[in-house]
Amino acid sequence: MKWLLGIVLALLGFILYCNIRIDRYAGERLYDKAEDLPHYHTALVLGTSPIGRNGMPNVYFISRIDATARLYKAGKIDRIIVSGDNRRKDYNEPEEMKQALVAKGIPEEIIFPDYAGFRTFDSVVRAKEIFGQTEFIVVSQKFHNERAIFIAGKKGIDAVGYNASDVNAYYGFLTNVREWGARCKVFLDLMFGKKPHFLGEPVDIENVK
Repeated sequence: MKWLLGIVLALLGFILYCNIRIDRYAGERLYDKAEDLPHYHTALVLGTSPIGRNGMPNVYFISRIDATARLYKAGKIDRIIVSGDNRRKDYNEPEEMKQALVAKGIPEEIIFPDYAGFRTFDSVVRAKEIFGQTEFIVVSQKFHNERAIFIAGKKGIDAVGYNASDVNAYYGFLTNVREWGARCKVFLDLMFGKKPHFLGEPVDIENVK
């Protein structure tokens, strides 16, 4: 039984280590107020479904759209990459985000969908490798921004996070539990040189008509 206890303690230690490292790295790179942010050319909006598991509008989605609109209207960004999952024909996070932003008054021509942002790791790396961005503002909830910023730093990207409004503890319980595992996976991805599921041809987001 001692070996089993040792494994459990080692696993708990690894989980704690990963979370502390990410929290400390993100630290001063997070912003709650748009007016406090420096200007960045691009925002990377991390995807989620517009509809929650309960069949109601997803609060995470709504908050990220509202936060991105605030950044643009405050003059903090010029381009927006909306990155999410589109692996099925009937499920398209980037297009849903784009349409929601347009409804908020954001010009369609400055919004660029990334249809292969299957994971946060993919979204961050593809923002650099496909969209040519080496510095940007990540828009999501604080816990998510922390992980994305850590990944960005390890990939040579200057990223800060703008924290969209979070949800209450009850609504976000399962998401927060999964986040602990997701942070551990980041370290494994980096350790083993994980690549995005897809790369592809570069996308020019500078020449907007």
